[in-house]
Amino acid sequence: MQRAEIIDALQTKLKALNDTLWEDKAKWPHVEKWLSQFNSSHDLDLDEQVQVLFLASHFMYFGLREIRALLRSLFRDLIQYKSIEEIRRRNGDTRDRTFIATEFRKALSKTRFIGMGNPSESGSHLLYYFRQENRLGKEYFINSHDVFKRVGWWRFYLTRIRDPYIERYIFIDDLCGSGSQAAGYSRSLVKPLKRMNARAKVSYYTLFATAFGLSEVRKLGWFDDVETVVELDDSFKCFSDESRIYKNEQPPYDRAKAAAICTKYGRPLTPDFPLGWRDGQLLIGFCHNTPDNTLPIIWYDEPDGTVWTPLFRRFPKQYGWET
Repeated sequence: MQRAEIIDALQTKLKALNDTLWEDKAKWPHVEKWLSQFNSSHDLDLDEQVQVLFLASHFMYFGLREIRALLRSLFRDLIQYKSIEEIRRRNGDTRDRTFIATEFRKALSKTRFIGMGNPSESGSHLLYYFRQENRLGKEYFINSHDVFKRVGWWRFYLTRIRDPYIERYIFIDDLCGSGSQAAGYSRSLVKPLKRMNARAKVSYYTLFATAFGLSEVRKLGWFDDVETVVELDDSFKCFSDESRIYKNEQPPYDRAKAAAICTKYGRPLTPDFPLGWRDGQLLIGFCHNTPDNTLPIIWYDEPDGTVWTPLFRRFPKQYGWET
């Protein structure tokens, strides 16, 4: 195939994705603007645009409809079903639906849901839809600072658990890529919580997680269980030996060339991790943001950094004017 034919075929695929799955976030003129940042050549061995456009055609975008469905799955599969199994196991494998429903409501009344991160981040953002989709009352949700209270006066005070009645805390997040965010945010929360109440059960549930990220969070030993709705194995890493993108690699698409191109352009954007945070190498994005585990050439748009037009913008957590 000639270059023009290849570009036309990829353009058709991207337009179809934009019309059906990407919620009109990547119209072709915008794609062309992003694509113009890479070199083109009539020699396909030297053409960068063909390689990155092929990568873009494998970008996984999850809109609000899909996010809501995943939040229903999270509650049903990781919380409701598991709780019902435990209730039955404790009560001679009972099948009494009324009894099971009553016990589940009791367990839920002693449970609190918390968004991973501060209230302005995606973990907390998801809780609004999580509550709606699973028809839960507002009383089941708290901010991280509501877990503890200070008892005393002036400079003499002690930290105590605010509500000793609560037996379970569930942290919810959209993606666990490397596990570093979960470790950073929970260090000052989960560790003291378990120290004050060793019987409290603390869970960390995500919509998506890499196998590596799950392993890293589990190694911390702070959570009683760490689970995800969709686990991303190494086949989801663009340039791994198991990459599903290049499973049936055929010219002109080349995994090694694409990796070199993404590293070349990613290095000025995020010098330490040109292929995504902690070498994430993902191609995934959500309606509310694009994670930094995704290739930086896809999302980079830092106000004080290198000038770059992203394909799917990531909204940074900090801006240059913050102190």
